[in-house]
Amino acid sequence: MTDAHHEQPEQASPRQTVLLAAFEGWNDAGSAATTALTHLAEVWGAEKVTELDPEEFHDFQVNRPYISLDDDGKRSITWPTTSVSVAQVGERKVVLVHGVEPSMRWRKYCEELLKVADEMGVRTVITLGALLADVPHTRPIPMTATSDSVGLQSVLDIEANTYQGPTGIVGVLQHEAAQRNLQSVSLWAAVPHYVANPPSPKATLAILTRVEEILGESVPMGELPDDAAAWQHGVDELASEDSEISEYVAQLEEAKDTAELPEASGDAIAREFERYLRRRDSGGKDSGPEKLS
Repeated sequence: MTDAHHEQPEQASPRQTVLLAAFEGWNDAGSAATTALTHLAEVWGAEKVTELDPEEFHDFQVNRPYISLDDDGKRSITWPTTSVSVAQVGERKVVLVHGVEPSMRWRKYCEELLKVADEMGVRTVITLGALLADVPHTRPIPMTATSDSVGLQSVLDIEANTYQGPTGIVGVLQHEAAQRNLQSVSLWAAVPHYVANPPSPKATLAILTRVEEILGESVPMGELPDDAAAWQHGVDELASEDSEISEYVAQLEEAKDTAELPEASGDAIAREFERYLRRRDSGGKDSGPEKLS
């Protein structure tokens, strides 16, 4: 692990330190998850503190380095590494991990990441992911939040993680975090499979909104709402030019609306109204409920 200026952890914050991680590759449909993490780093003014040496974890024939020229014509190579940044958000320290899913040695990779997390006093690990699914682009992006931590399931009103099947690095990191008695939350956005190419701003916006709700910390969205609206309008136009796609989207809409009809009342409407009031009372900034104290 390389470390240009790896800082020692500060004294514990009044609110617990949280790690947010997203990885390019299998876990990142439409680049929605890594784009969300990059957005958080920008709006929260995160500073890079260390990175993992890619030599041990990547097959460079699978994830090739990128060569570029700077303004002076000097060549440089960017390797598919994993960077760790830190932001101070109010009274909470947030550790942001942005990486490329490694090709090998996943257990050691997670061990190194969680060693950094331990040094920085992390108590909760939140992984961000996006998957391709049979969902219509015209409806809200479905978000799934699960946890192996019984306490968080109750506090955050989220489900236990019951998934069984092939997993990516986010699943392994979640498992290894739990083995170290860390709390963990797994967030997934469902990206319409027929518009899989990045960017996917509507899915990114959905992820950030859920992060904001869980942390109880304001996330300035910037131009993302406009980008999401423009993305949906663009897909609408493409679908209108192909009768088969239009018919398929209509089928997805019907299935989605039918499945969600019993829930289209009460709690969902109340949550949205409370969110609106918080934003109005704080001048557009949503302080949110203190979920992770």
